[in-house]
Amino acid sequence: MDQFGTVGELNAVIRQHSERLAGQLHAQRETLFPPDATKAMRKFTSGEAAGLLGVNDSYLRKLHLDGKGPSPELTPGNRRLYSAADVQDLRVLLEKTARKPGDYLPGRRDGDHLQIIGVMNFKGGSGKTTTSAHLAQRLALKGYRVLAIDLDPQASLTALHGVQPELDLAEGGTLYDAIRFDDPCPIDDVIRPTYIPNLDLIPGNLELMEFEHDTPRALSQGHAGLFFFRVRDALEQVDERYDVVVIDCPPQLGFLTMSALSAATGVLVTIHPEMLDVMSMSQFLRMTADLMDVIAESGADMSHDWMRYLLTRYEPSDAPQNRIVAFLRTMYGDSVLNAPMLKSTAISDAGLTKQTLYEVERNAFTRSTYDRAMESLNAVNDEISQLIQKTWGRP
Repeated sequence: MDQFGTVGELNAVIRQHSERLAGQLHAQRETLFPPDATKAMRKFTSGEAAGLLGVNDSYLRKLHLDGKGPSPELTPGNRRLYSAADVQDLRVLLEKTARKPGDYLPGRRDGDHLQIIGVMNFKGGSGKTTTSAHLAQRLALKGYRVLAIDLDPQASLTALHGVQPELDLAEGGTLYDAIRFDDPCPIDDVIRPTYIPNLDLIPGNLELMEFEHDTPRALSQGHAGLFFFRVRDALEQVDERYDVVVIDCPPQLGFLTMSALSAATGVLVTIHPEMLDVMSMSQFLRMTADLMDVIAESGADMSHDWMRYLLTRYEPSDAPQNRIVAFLRTMYGDSVLNAPMLKSTAISDAGLTKQTLYEVERNAFTRSTYDRAMESLNAVNDEISQLIQKTWGRP
């Protein structure tokens, strides 16, 4: 068994292992995405494009034959393929002749406030990052202007969007730069576009932990002020540019999570329906309520438009899970989303290549596995979209 005589020896080993792992991850990325390549969203079949737009495939075909809108790519089999940019261009075209505003561009109108969704749970493995990534991408593909924020120092949401935190963010570039207490930068400086139209990203890395260290020091020196408004105040700088902000919160109830919770208009708590996870969630909810009381006593408005629980990695054939799901639905009623996120090898396998299910080709999996996972994801994300629309006062 290894023995380390001093803290310095252990630190050296940990640092060595960290550097070796980072090197291997970089080599893997170089293989999957060479330096001269950029990550891109796959093309959509005409049926998929029609589904995203909410029209019939035959109508898209007629638009193409009439020379209206973007020209799709034609395969040797004469199938039409549309890029994500094509789908967005079609949205703009169709909105001009829509029966009512918002049929194809569902985002904010005059008087609608920015929707800021905090996805949280302080237990790892609850599907928080998977939920955040798929939600942000689905909303963007459906026509919302979306900003995804990786507030988790582990930065998995960042990696899923083609950014390697330890290499690409060596000079900073996380939300910490915009919410730090000494000389914060404009939030616009840390926003970067992604390869998906309508979706921007603020990446994360270990630098975010500095906010957890800085806040107690600033509080002791009387310089922190209402520190829990740091995220909200930063987002106000770009309020008009987005319809929805999706924040992947860290798996802990620290200062970052408190600031995200103060900014949020909607809270999405991910739950894996296993007894240990439910017990952990009980503690999470109690601690969250206590923190919200403390923040509210400081004069903050801690009201939210909605709070929902999302069942993740759910296996319908698992009897113990079904009992827990029934228990949660009985206890929380409509606060539990109707649609659960099913456990799927398609979602986990896509993650091996740092992709979401929306990015991978259907032929990479068996048809039934892919379709089942995609139907589950879309049901979850579209139910959240309906919550957003309801908050804006639309049926």
